[in-house]
Order: sequence, then C-alpha cells, then structure tokens
Amino acid sequence: MEKQQVAAAVEKLKQQGVRITPQRYAILDYLIESHRHPTADEIYQALAPQFAKLSVATIYNNLRFLTQHKIVKELSYGDHASRYDFVTTEHYHAICRQCGAIVDFFYPGLEDVEIASSRLTGYQLDEHRLEVYGLCPQCQKLKEESADENFTH
Repeated sequence: MEKQQVAAAVEKLKQQGVRITPQRYAILDYLIESHRHPTADEIYQALAPQFAKLSVATIYNNLRFLTQHKIVKELSYGDHASRYDFVTTEHYHAICRQCGAIVDFFYPGLEDVEIASSRLTGYQLDEHRLEVYGLCPQCQKLKEESADENFTH
C-alpha cells in the first residue's frame, strides 16, 4: 500500500513537471512509511546515513516544496517544531499531551462546520483542521503503573 502511495505521489509531481531527485523520493517514502508525523530534523536523522551530502536545508526545502504542491501538510503546534504529514485523504489528529505522539483518525467530513463558521464570521473558508488532545494508551499505562507503584509504597 505504501509503495503505491509513493508511486502515486511521484506520478502527480511528474505530471506537474517536477523532477524527482533521490532525496525528494526518500523524503516522500519516509513520510508515507513512518506514520509518525516527523519533524524535519527527525527526517534528516533518518535519511542522513543514506545520503552523504544531505543537509537539513535540503530537507526543509523539499518539505516546503512538497507542502506547496499539496503532497505534504505542515502541522504547526505553537512553539514546537513543525511536524509533517503525507496527505492521503482528509483526516484528523489525536495528540498525546504527555509524549507528543500523533495518531491519524478518520471521521466524516466536517464541511458543515466550515459552512456554519463562514456564515457566522463572514470569512471565506478554504480548509479546517481538527485535533483532539489527551493521553495515548502508552502514557495512560505509564500513569496507571506510576499510581499503582505510589499506592503500594
């Protein structure tokens, strides 16, 4: 499935006259296979061993380029480093407040929210983003284990 997604993204870019460099291909492949919404630095750390002359600037330039071509979404969360998400279908994110893990989830489109928001504010809206926050299963487990440990001492 992931290889098909890489191939489809590459084909879309080629149809737009975009040259697919080995680094650009590797970034796309990493984003699609990782499912982790990595930062630019995490992508660099993962790919640097494969490319002797790879720089952080190359990663950022390619991410900016892929974002402009709507292949990748940049997810900004205040002061934290941006994370990047390969765009497949419209989806939303559950974010762990403890460890920062981000998990995709799919829910019927919220286009009606865009319409209502537009009517209420007068804004001409063109997209929306939904994020829910809480503790991931791993952090819940750690919290429970910590509570159990404190209770027994």
